[in-house]
Amino acid sequence: MAHSKQLKGVIPALLIPFREDGSVDHGLLEKQVEYLVSKGVQGIFINGSTGESAYVSTEEKAEIVKTVARVARGKTALCAACIQPSTEQTIRELKVMERLEPDFIVAVTPYYFKVDQAVILEHYRTIASHSSVPVIAYDIPSCTHNKIHLETILRIAEIPNIVGIKDSSGDFITFCRALGRPVKAGFSWIQGDDYLDAPSFLMGAQGIVTGTGNVWIDPYLELYRAIQAGDRKSALECQTRINALCEVFQTVGGRVIPGIKAAAYLLGRSHRWMRQRSMTLSEEEIAKVKAVLVGLALL
Repeated sequence: MAHSKQLKGVIPALLIPFREDGSVDHGLLEKQVEYLVSKGVQGIFINGSTGESAYVSTEEKAEIVKTVARVARGKTALCAACIQPSTEQTIRELKVMERLEPDFIVAVTPYYFKVDQAVILEHYRTIASHSSVPVIAYDIPSCTHNKIHLETILRIAEIPNIVGIKDSSGDFITFCRALGRPVKAGFSWIQGDDYLDAPSFLMGAQGIVTGTGNVWIDPYLELYRAIQAGDRKSALECQTRINALCEVFQTVGGRVIPGIKAAAYLLGRSHRWMRQRSMTLSEEEIAKVKAVLVGLALL
């Protein structure tokens, strides 16, 4: 299926501000999207892992996409993730998202049950054939427990309506091996691990998806500009700043999304609450996150 856009550059994986009662605060959501769009991001990844989407209904996801589109449509690419455990459930959610006219649909592998590579390949073929919107595959085996192997990635890349893959596997060797293989024109290799952003760009990736960029997007955008300018030294310096920013979750035992959310809360662009409320950081833990932000001169 023909498509006119290639996903590239810096694509923050949007956090969702939940109130203490679990409802979405669309006012704060608009504030967060306005922050990212005003900085010039190349896309927004909506209803992904950072958005806690496994705990969010399809109806709520649709309202989130509407809010994001109200602020960002025409200013940056909108990527609507459909995080569902089976092919059929993904397609049902996809059909809801299609009506909201995102630029891309994103789909993970099947999850909960262990599946083989043939099932993963057929999953993406079926989704692509049912979507009027270009599809991006999403490899996140830490959540799905079904990793996409190299040969399967390359076969997925041949499917006409699949236009890229977001790699959140942390397997940089396989990512680099895939980058070196020929694929169809316009296919995007997207890195989803903040610690691998500069190395991935230097190896030829087209873009990055960042959760931690919700807190402070500047070093990611500076990294992309350095890559475009061929300035390797500046790119690596940006990666060092990104690594320092990642301490917002490392300082609380590697609890990534709670740490990101707490940091955005301290900056006035989110609530502290996780959708699964017991996952929310304590006051003592939030103080540790605050110390990281102070050290970075963000507070």
